[in-house]
Amino acid sequence: MVEFKNVLCAIDLSDASVRTLTYAAAVARWYGARLTVLHVAPTFDAMQVRAGALGDAVDIVQPMPREEVLNELRKALAVSKTAEDAATLAAVAGEPVATIVDQALSIQADLLVMGTHGRSGFDRLLLGSVTEKVLHKAPCPILTVPPHATQNTETDGTFSRILCPMDFSLSALQALGFAVDLARQSGGSVIALHAIEWLADDVSAHARFNVQDFRQHLTEDAHARLGALIADQPGGTCSIEKVVEIGRAYRKVLSIAEARAADLIVMGAQGLGGMGLTLFGSTTQQVVRGATCPVLTVRGR
Repeated sequence: MVEFKNVLCAIDLSDASVRTLTYAAAVARWYGARLTVLHVAPTFDAMQVRAGALGDAVDIVQPMPREEVLNELRKALAVSKTAEDAATLAAVAGEPVATIVDQALSIQADLLVMGTHGRSGFDRLLLGSVTEKVLHKAPCPILTVPPHATQNTETDGTFSRILCPMDFSLSALQALGFAVDLARQSGGSVIALHAIEWLADDVSAHARFNVQDFRQHLTEDAHARLGALIADQPGGTCSIEKVVEIGRAYRKVLSIAEARAADLIVMGAQGLGGMGLTLFGSTTQQVVRGATCPVLTVRGR
């Protein structure tokens, strides 16, 4: 059973990241987990900054002191309606990606929560920067929260409408297990989606076989494989629907998530090449970037 005991939430103190903390706090409350709130700064010491060319005057820049950062983290906790004694606050100087990963390892985090947009500057958590790099290296599942996510999870910590893209890789199989268990705990539902990306209509002119017939074969095969996976899932108060679509995987994931008002997308971090969900730099990355609901990224064991 999916159970989170140690939740790490990395924030940059922007409004968007404080919203991310609201999600992390709600999940921690639901599971009775210990919540650690982390802010990483390059340094807390004064820095010398030269204005321009060599010989120009040197300015002394005073970063926000550690104690002031901790005060800001306390304010963020108050916004998330989390008691201060229910969380551990950490203000750490260092390189953001390495520090976040190290903190996740040191507290044995089983869930890392981060925003997909933050402030610019040294401590930004912008996708394409810190968050994206952490996705490659994190030792645990990562819940990424877009800035405008508006679902019940923000307040009650549960996910009831879950979309799980499936390419039949080990990572995707593990993601399906997460999705079904999370939905079962909330009495919700799961959509298991497989996207067939290969064989466009214009291939027919160059192919020596009937492309439409072969595409139909792939569709039927995908339905059968999804059906077998669903049949293997343990019973409980969770409905699982299988869906097979033809088109770019990330576009289908995003469009179905929006059309079905999904409050969570659960997907593997490492997938199959070729027709299915592909490796980082493609489907997973595009979904995390474009989703309007949180995305739980699961790395295959």
